[in-house]
Amino acid sequence: MSVLSLSGRVKSFVYAFAGIGFMLRTQHNAWLHAIASVGVVGVGLWLKVTPADWRWLIVAMAMVWVAETFNTAIEYVCDVVSPGYSESVKRAKDIAAGAVLLCAFAAVLTGGFTLWPYIRSIG
Repeated sequence: MSVLSLSGRVKSFVYAFAGIGFMLRTQHNAWLHAIASVGVVGVGLWLKVTPADWRWLIVAMAMVWVAETFNTAIEYVCDVVSPGYSESVKRAKDIAAGAVLLCAFAAVLTGGFTLWPYIRSIG
């Protein structure tokens, strides 16, 4: 089978969606990100955000989702490599979780700066 075959490409998408589904089924924080994303989209629609501002909101939300996805993958790899407790594994997991937190803070700031002019113009 060719590396560039259609069936190979379809399988890669199936695997990717399976990974996202697994993350959503097993990670509490993924649900929090989902709720936040739905909230941001709802507020953006309500405020009639411009396409230029949607770009910022989408990038901010995607950044958090990508970080959470990598964090989940890192945690699972760490658990396979070192099933017992390991201070080094704990540090790796903490650092990965910290990356998600940094992305979430940046997303909140980006969302706030993007949406504030719309909110301010209401009142």
